[in-house]
Amino acid sequence: MASIGKIARRTFLFGAVAVAGGAAFGTWYVTKPAPNPLKPGRDAASLNPFVLIDGEGVTLIAPRAEMGQGVQSTWAALLAEELDLDWQSVRILHGPPAQAYFNSALMSEALNTKGYDDSSFQHAIAEAMGQLGKVFSLQITGGSTAMRDGYERMRVAGAGAREMLKAAAAQQLGVSASTLKTQNGQVIAPDGTTLPYSELAQAAASMDAPKIELRPRSEWKLLGTSLPRKDIPGKSTGTAMFGIDTRLPGMKYASIRMSPRRGEMTQMDPSAALDMPGVEKVVDMGDGYAVIANNTWLAMQALDAVDVTWGPAPYHPSTQELFTNIEQGFGNDPDSTLRDDGDADQMPEGAVELTADYRAPFLAHATMEPMNATAWVDGDRLRVWSGNQAPTLVRDACAAEAGIAPEQVDLETTLMGGGFGRRSELDFSVLATRVAKSVPGTPVQVTWSREEDMTHDFYRPGAMARLRAGIKDGKPVLLDAAMSAPSVTATAMKRWLGFAPSGPDRAITDGFFQVPYKIENLRVRGYRAETEPPMGFWRSVGASFNGFFLDGFIDEMAHAAGADPLAFRMEMAKDEWDPAYQVLKTVGEMSGWTGTTPEGIGRGVAFVYSFGTPVAVVLEVADRDGDIALTKAWMAADPGVALDPSILEAQLFGGLAYGLSAAMNEEITFDDGMAEQQNFPDYEPLRIHQMPEVAVKILENQDRLTGIGEPGTPPAAPALANAIFDLTGQRIRELPLRNHVNFVI
Repeated sequence: MASIGKIARRTFLFGAVAVAGGAAFGTWYVTKPAPNPLKPGRDAASLNPFVLIDGEGVTLIAPRAEMGQGVQSTWAALLAEELDLDWQSVRILHGPPAQAYFNSALMSEALNTKGYDDSSFQHAIAEAMGQLGKVFSLQITGGSTAMRDGYERMRVAGAGAREMLKAAAAQQLGVSASTLKTQNGQVIAPDGTTLPYSELAQAAASMDAPKIELRPRSEWKLLGTSLPRKDIPGKSTGTAMFGIDTRLPGMKYASIRMSPRRGEMTQMDPSAALDMPGVEKVVDMGDGYAVIANNTWLAMQALDAVDVTWGPAPYHPSTQELFTNIEQGFGNDPDSTLRDDGDADQMPEGAVELTADYRAPFLAHATMEPMNATAWVDGDRLRVWSGNQAPTLVRDACAAEAGIAPEQVDLETTLMGGGFGRRSELDFSVLATRVAKSVPGTPVQVTWSREEDMTHDFYRPGAMARLRAGIKDGKPVLLDAAMSAPSVTATAMKRWLGFAPSGPDRAITDGFFQVPYKIENLRVRGYRAETEPPMGFWRSVGASFNGFFLDGFIDEMAHAAGADPLAFRMEMAKDEWDPAYQVLKTVGEMSGWTGTTPEGIGRGVAFVYSFGTPVAVVLEVADRDGDIALTKAWMAADPGVALDPSILEAQLFGGLAYGLSAAMNEEITFDDGMAEQQNFPDYEPLRIHQMPEVAVKILENQDRLTGIGEPGTPPAAPALANAIFDLTGQRIRELPLRNHVNFVI
């Protein structure tokens, strides 16, 4: 199999390709094409940054992280659809850190439009905004953008390579390229002569970039069908290599302990740890320490033997103080007013006023594979093995830590056992580099304990909402929403890029201000609380708490109006945006919604629009001797284009499970500046027997492809809270729900 080390520079194909039919190729650049980072060996050719052909066949260089969401499988199908390949034969390697692999969709998330009613001009602006990803070399997997980034990009890569191969075949056979066909990795001449791509690749690499025309959907053979995921065999047999599986000759093992208060280390005596057989070194990390030993378990045990004193936290030390600070954010000027329809200051005459306050806690990512990375200072080069979501940022940060140029860093991005935004951070790779600097010439794998992982996360911030509504004649006439939360975007960007962007942070109100409901007077304001403990992007970001705030209150409005909760939502969506209406209608049909439930059964409906995708959920609960069991769930979503229905269903199912875990049980609390939750017994995820039976339906009523990795999470909490209200009459406005009810264990 080809390796990244064999692969090298050529001009970026896309700079010269013209796409027939008006597809905007220039969307992917600011001024000029990014250089192709691939370095092909003597018997291989790189036709563009994504396609390598050698004697073994075609390799897709996929720059988006595979962390269980099936992204690499779908990117392979996008490429194979246009390149006429046997999809099963496509090999996949994660791309090296390179500007050519920037995420062309990520920066468009910064636009403060509702999304669902964007004009063609606004979509063009969003595409242009995406080019800022190239300026900053943002090779990032996140924001539910992987498919939006790759949808046209990979098909163009395949089509461009296909036409270059045909041009090379035409030259060799002395015929017109227009007479040639491609099938199963071969170019076929009118007389039946076949030329494998591998025999044409070298000549094709020197061809001028051609004009291409993407195939219409009616001609798709792979896309739109459920294909077997390419990562499943390895994961099922235990042969898939995650970061924690990295093994190198002479490798040592280490674990770290950094200040649990994120402050200073005032004293450290390693003598007791150094006396333990098998412990080789204790490394002063500045605000913590690491132990290097001959196995990971010993290294973790030796951490406890070190006598250490920690300084105070540089932030409010208790949960109560942190939420007091968040509440004080409402006293600031609004950070944003991204929705302001009608007049939300004046309650319409005759309307019944409804108010409520909601609250959501800090949350950890709690990935199944704890943070880990392997680093090796090898002469004047640094080699790093890391399951990460941001290769270019990781490379640059590790280079800075090692005191070398980014070009001297070789980074291999491995499979990862969960990301959810946590592995977009740089800390675990940088700290591994710091440990490796202390033993130059020796590779060191640094594995965090679960306790270190849980207490040194970049948390989903706590948030609060103040909500006010008006109901008149059974209909909503006013909705005024205010949310206060710290700015995740500002804190994360400062860590990653060294500066915080100016302007409002839409994440504070994301998932609320874009709601596709027709309410005459609708205002959504965000208030920025002062930054507190380190925070980061958590699956669905602001929509993860705003979905709970929005739809829980919408449910309250429906009951105050004396209306059926589903019909109430459908009425608001009907005249505003049809795809929203259709997912609500569909989930009602799937669940057999009648608006009434038998004794001992509760049902709740929820709807959230996030990352461009409307998702509706109906959740059923049952009374089990005073405890609550989740029995059934139905989901309907519209991502515009269903590239692989089975992967979409899996993402929605997984998003729901992730959201239900947080809704039921999870919270991070602080005392004396330290996170109190240390491991899964303190931060309990959903148990398999607690997961309801789930049915999913995918709709395709949108004009454009939208995100799917995160939109399944936000409706989980409100659907469950609304179902509990239907069952018990108890309206819960604060998460986690276990603080108010008991669930079946």
